[in-house]
Amino acid sequence: MRKALKIIVGTVALLAVAATGYLLIAPPDLLKVGTNYSAKIVCSNVFIAGRDPDEVLEIDVQAPGHPLLKQISIEVDRDAQTVKAWMFGFFAPATSQYRDGLGCTNVHEAALSDRTLAAPAPLPAGPWPQGDDVSLSQNPEILNIMSDNELLGEGYRAVVVVRNGRIVAEAYADGFDENTPLLGWSMTKTVTAGLIGTLIKSGRMSLDDTLIDSYPDWSQDNRKDITVRDMLAMSSGLQWNEEYGDVSDVTRMLYLNDDMVGFASGRDAGAEIGTEFNYSSGTSTMLSRVWQDKLDKDSLSYPRDALFKPLGMTSVVFETDTDDTFVGSSYMYATARDWARFGQLLLQNGEWEDQQLLPEGYTDWMFEPVEVSDNLYGKGHLWLEAPGGYPPFEDSVWLQGHDGQFIGVFPSHDMVVVRLGLTPSRLEYSSLPLAKELIAAFGE
Repeated sequence: MRKALKIIVGTVALLAVAATGYLLIAPPDLLKVGTNYSAKIVCSNVFIAGRDPDEVLEIDVQAPGHPLLKQISIEVDRDAQTVKAWMFGFFAPATSQYRDGLGCTNVHEAALSDRTLAAPAPLPAGPWPQGDDVSLSQNPEILNIMSDNELLGEGYRAVVVVRNGRIVAEAYADGFDENTPLLGWSMTKTVTAGLIGTLIKSGRMSLDDTLIDSYPDWSQDNRKDITVRDMLAMSSGLQWNEEYGDVSDVTRMLYLNDDMVGFASGRDAGAEIGTEFNYSSGTSTMLSRVWQDKLDKDSLSYPRDALFKPLGMTSVVFETDTDDTFVGSSYMYATARDWARFGQLLLQNGEWEDQQLLPEGYTDWMFEPVEVSDNLYGKGHLWLEAPGGYPPFEDSVWLQGHDGQFIGVFPSHDMVVVRLGLTPSRLEYSSLPLAKELIAAFGE
């Protein structure tokens, strides 16, 4: 018995050593997704939003996420401007590196360039949107709506209401204010469509351009005929798995690859062009590489010069992968007031202070339904379906992002409603009831 017990103990110890060695040398992708996600979220929130790293880890990463995320530990190096993360203290190490003006990037095997962007000039004094002064409505009905936690939703962080071109109401959760940049997740996709619009207006890009200049391998198969128009409508036919919470195409792209578009552009065509709707973050990030390749000058400063500076969006940080391709699907930070500026641009048909930033008629085209999406998605990387699976509401369009990020644009009511927060989809929150209450309170 004693000899048998020694053999069992020795075998268990050997297996434990082997398992530990395996986790150290070749950790499973699920663990690497978890650590890279954690490092990235903490890094961006610390160095862009100025938040406490332990709070971000606990509230943003661990509380709403996969149970494995509760086993994450982090190390913040403020001098090197990095965040490192491990699973169980040792396994699947991940590093996210901050650069001024470009935010945080997960670094695997490649090295980041030394590129940075200088801080933009502050806004002049004056009323929003030219300045940042606001005069909020004192209407008791509006005040009641903006203090109704059920309408604002569990985990809300910022709500801004624009009416007739001015901010008339806003609310912020504890720890957040009008100066806090917040992640838009997939609302970034619509910004990518806006940037493409600026290039179309300048004649450097067309909706009917194919993508083979950026992705020459596509010229060898039926992907050669995919156009920018097809990509914006999410009807390119490319295969893509957008499921979160596991190892899928989207999590592999965002958290396991230095060159995100190199990974995404390797997806095969799974359907004929224009026959299926497939929502894809890979599509939007590939489009970033396409528009960046259209520029003769530095593409990293282009979003600020062409769009954000004219709109007064001084808080924006648009993040990249290690190849300096903007992650046009997911990674833009901005204050709620700056997100509202972009929504207002769409409401004003691409015009801003007597300047046509987007081509005439471009936003009308963006708002047109994609037929193969059952008319729930617009041709310009936005939603016609209201948040929470509600059917389209009047002529409104929606920017929608992971964990409860929404911008509703309501042309019939000259209104934009921004709602940002940390609200997992399982809570089934929708900002449509909030918008409806506001419309009623405004007397329409």
